[in-house]
Amino acid sequence: MEITTQRQPVLLTLVFAIACVISAVAVIYTKHESRKLFVGLEQLTAERDALNIEWGQLQIEQSTWATHARIEQVATDELSLSRPDTRELNVIARRAGE
Repeated sequence: MEITTQRQPVLLTLVFAIACVISAVAVIYTKHESRKLFVGLEQLTAERDALNIEWGQLQIEQSTWATHARIEQVATDELSLSRPDTRELNVIARRAGE
């Protein structure tokens, strides 16, 4: 009986020590994974910010290309179009019922 009684505290201590080591390894692994995910999140946030900046610049560029002055310039320079004389204009009045 004495051998069994002496072994129990040692065995119990060994089980708790192994559980502590496994728990510590799990905490280390979880912390490492958390840091990897955070680094990935930061990279994606930086990429999102860069894309938002580019989107804003593209919107400004689009509005610049679509201005009336730009369209008129392209029509005049590249398409050789010109504004008609007032004598060449025909204004069609709309009927009241339409």
